[in-house]
Amino acid sequence: MVRLRDMDEGDIDAVSALRVRGWQVAYAGLVPQDHLDGMSAEEDARRRRAGFASSRGALWNLVAVDEDDVPVGWICFGPYRGVTDATAPGEVYALYVEPALMGRGIGRALLQAVHQHTEARRFATFQLWVLRDNARARRFYAAAGYAADGATESDMYGETAVQEVRYRRSMAPRGL
Repeated sequence: MVRLRDMDEGDIDAVSALRVRGWQVAYAGLVPQDHLDGMSAEEDARRRRAGFASSRGALWNLVAVDEDDVPVGWICFGPYRGVTDATAPGEVYALYVEPALMGRGIGRALLQAVHQHTEARRFATFQLWVLRDNARARRFYAAAGYAADGATESDMYGETAVQEVRYRRSMAPRGL
């Protein structure tokens, strides 16, 4: 059984380790292996610690924790990157679940919590970016009501371009 709570500074090391493991499992074969092998939970934690306190109120982090209060899932969300006006859509920046626990509803619970937060923040839509070739993630987001909206971008990993597609979901109240 997991419960959700706001992430605090004491969770940074665990979240960084979770994020690195998540990348290494979910993106194997999609992102160059040398990039995945070079990822460091310690470096990720250092960067995350440097920006954590200053980002409060600008973005939100939730964790799913086990019975020992150890993070087994993490989601980060806020206003869509690069849009600063009041009409900005929301964006899920990251969602990772402990790889051994994938498929047990933790990611779905985190995403549903974000959708509940949107009511207070008045985001009319929510967007996120997903690797084009990450079929599992694309199915997950489609099941949560997201659909590709036609926007694409690519990130460079060394000499390799990795394509991403943007997904969008209206946060308008759903009919009966």
